[in-house]
Amino acid sequence: MDILPNSRFKKFIYSVLFGVLSWSAWPAGGFAPLLFVAWIPLLAIEESVFQSQRKGVPARLYGWSYLSFFLFNILTTWWIWFASPFGMLGAVLANTAIMAGVFQLFHVVRKKLDNIFGYASLLAFWLSFEYLHLDWDLTWPWLNLGNGFAAYADMVQWYEFTGTQGGSLWILVTNLLLFSLLKKGVEVLKKKWWQPALLILIPVLVSFIIKMNVQETNDPVEVVAVQPNIDPYNEKFSGMSSSEQLAKILRLANSKITSKTQLVVCPETALSDGIWLSDLYDHPQIKTIKEFIKPFPQIHFLTGINAFELYQNPSLKSATARKFKDANAYYDVYNAAVNISQDSLFSLHYKSKLVPGVEKMPFPAFFGHLDAFAIDLGGISGSLGSKERPTIFKCGKIVAAPVICYESIYGEYVGDYVRQGANLICIMTNDGWWSDTPGYRQHCQYARLRAIEMRRDVVRSANTGISCFINQKGEVSDNTKWWFDDCIRKDLNLNNKRTFYAKYGDYSGRIAIVVSWLLLTAFVISSFVKKKSKI
Repeated sequence: MDILPNSRFKKFIYSVLFGVLSWSAWPAGGFAPLLFVAWIPLLAIEESVFQSQRKGVPARLYGWSYLSFFLFNILTTWWIWFASPFGMLGAVLANTAIMAGVFQLFHVVRKKLDNIFGYASLLAFWLSFEYLHLDWDLTWPWLNLGNGFAAYADMVQWYEFTGTQGGSLWILVTNLLLFSLLKKGVEVLKKKWWQPALLILIPVLVSFIIKMNVQETNDPVEVVAVQPNIDPYNEKFSGMSSSEQLAKILRLANSKITSKTQLVVCPETALSDGIWLSDLYDHPQIKTIKEFIKPFPQIHFLTGINAFELYQNPSLKSATARKFKDANAYYDVYNAAVNISQDSLFSLHYKSKLVPGVEKMPFPAFFGHLDAFAIDLGGISGSLGSKERPTIFKCGKIVAAPVICYESIYGEYVGDYVRQGANLICIMTNDGWWSDTPGYRQHCQYARLRAIEMRRDVVRSANTGISCFINQKGEVSDNTKWWFDDCIRKDLNLNNKRTFYAKYGDYSGRIAIVVSWLLLTAFVISSFVKKKSKI
């Protein structure tokens, strides 16, 4: 049976099938094992185009792959529209173009090299893309393939060694093996079914063995997470005063705090007033929190804030600084977190991984004039400021990693906290921007991967969405409901040991870049030799 789509209609069906299968596999409601077959239709299209071109018949691949990846992107991340229509369109169209471009590059290289090196280029190029996609102006790793197992944490306990890129490699290799057998015929697949079966089952078996042997260090600390459930559109920045919001947060926290509580975690931008860093110590809301925890001197209170930094000297301003209308001075706006305790000193963390098109405008030299289309955070629109590295919070024996919202999908970035000594991950987020859609559920599932990669307990405080606790095996407990104000408390275990992945980060991506350069060099040399032989 010929599985190749040799007509435009069949190519269209195969392109749609790739998008639908990938979406159907994605968390939070998808069936992740579908990822092991999702790429077969796209590989079949590429093979059909490849064979046509070798016969001298005109055929194009990019349009079909663009349709495939567009469906994958739009079906899984359409919910960004609720936060920013411009951000959603930008993310979907740009991510689709890049993904299709990577697949096209594989196709071009495969035409010059043989099948082994050609298909190896798909693995190398894709892992390189996912790695490079973590750190540039259009960074959007939400759909990196390894994230697809977030809701199936029992299958990927070995992420503590590889991170999510290990899952991406697993998916691609399995699809390539299945496709290579199908190309040879269904009878060949029936005879050699055990090859892809072992490729899938062995990592799963290893994962279960690892999980059975994970023993959390018995070093409990009592942690409280607050979910105030304040509407980000109609209450947070207008309609409900900041003092009323804080009163609600403190009331919820007070319902769970005990004499053993050591840490209270509140959501991203829980203090919605813009706080000048120079006035931080004297700000009324900070003083209110300090007064609230006065009877509990052991408590550290972590909360998100909107922070302003003044540059009186224009020569010292950052690239994201804004100018005052009536003065020759500049200021930055940060999405930040603060650690408040009875100590007179505060620790601050500035969100470093900003959402393109929502919190920052990519390539400001070209698109800076479009800043107004970024999401309006209570009158604070435009690109936010950021810092180079994350900051840990020392809270007694707790060394907290204050991870703000979007930062939680970056494995290697979260590993930076751990390399600095973090023994507990605190995710502070406001998932209410996306309404009741798959967005906040996907975001929560991704936190399970960080718990596995770092072998750290996670406390997740969401303004609304899902606040919860996640243990070092990626198991979720005490999860709250959407659009309910709530407060949860649990003893969490601290862990000071570093996993292999925490130490070395996305090493597979760095290896893939080296391999990609070697393959591209071989491609250039091969093209030059063939061109010269024709002369």
